[in-house]
Amino acid sequence: MTSSVHVYIIAEAGVNHNGSVDLARDLIDVAANAGVDAVKFQTFKTEEIVCESAPKAKYQLEAGPPEESQFDMLKKLELSTDSYHQLAEKCQKCGVDFLSTPFDLESLGFLAGALNLPRIKVSSGDITNAPLLLHVARSAKPVLLSTGMSTLGEVEAALGVLAHGYVSPNEIPSGDKFRSAFVSSHGQDALRRNVTLLHCTSEYPAPFEDINLRAIETMAATFGLPVGYSDHTNGLAVSIAAVARGATVLEKHFTLDRSLPGPDHAASLNPTELQALVESVRQVEKALGSARKVPCALEMRNQKVVRRSLVAACEIKRGERFTPSNLAVKRPGTGIPPINYWDWIGQAADRNYVRDEMIVR
Repeated sequence: MTSSVHVYIIAEAGVNHNGSVDLARDLIDVAANAGVDAVKFQTFKTEEIVCESAPKAKYQLEAGPPEESQFDMLKKLELSTDSYHQLAEKCQKCGVDFLSTPFDLESLGFLAGALNLPRIKVSSGDITNAPLLLHVARSAKPVLLSTGMSTLGEVEAALGVLAHGYVSPNEIPSGDKFRSAFVSSHGQDALRRNVTLLHCTSEYPAPFEDINLRAIETMAATFGLPVGYSDHTNGLAVSIAAVARGATVLEKHFTLDRSLPGPDHAASLNPTELQALVESVRQVEKALGSARKVPCALEMRNQKVVRRSLVAACEIKRGERFTPSNLAVKRPGTGIPPINYWDWIGQAADRNYVRDEMIVR
């Protein structure tokens, strides 16, 4: 049996380039060599996404100077549009998809238009950002929607915005229209064609006890959409488990060196770990196989060797009745299966048997 599953693995470079195009190019080389499907960055205009007084998250405070603001931290991590063109070309040469998460409308327009990305990733922080979601859908691009920090109700509300943007891109938006689009057949069709949800726990690193991988199945059953997993835990175990639980997309941060300065390096995989992750996921894909419980071809050749048959436990004379004392169950399994053991107890032997000889009909 073979599995038709292929998990789309996204190596999340994010801002681990530290503002350097050369470092970003090196990240692409590492990811491509590891065998991922895509390398993803983050595209933003700092002035458009954060107030100058906005505080840092706890993990950001631990990764940089305490006096540095979130605004100043992000400003140092911006890349130019020319840099993204270079990185997209680099990805193409390396045979991997180039992706980037837009955090503002200008960045979205650039990624969907000038770079013509195959899909748009929406971060967990923007699941309530209706203006951005609407423009994402109006770009007519497929969407990877991360759902960290959200409830099922918030996911549904975001899907309503996307559904409206897909089916009625020219209509004036409203809350009622979002809800109507979500429940409409056209809206549901558009969501099924275009949207993959990503389960996520938005902490860096995320504690194992707060991951709730079963939510992958909950969202798949609730919304009838493919569900992937954006992993912020340390190590490989949770990513591999997510694939086993049905994740169709896997996103994982990686870095060249966890000791580098920057907010995301410490919770990222190093190059060796990234390669190990890809290899493990591909092994799990094969292992998923079919939902049918039937023996595979390789098992069939072992079946007769390791199963058992009814045999004579001692010499048995013709006409003698089979009893627990003279009937044994031994390998190989080329004779009468012992599932029929009690059908034979009490029957008379129609021939002579020597010890260990197969009972025959």
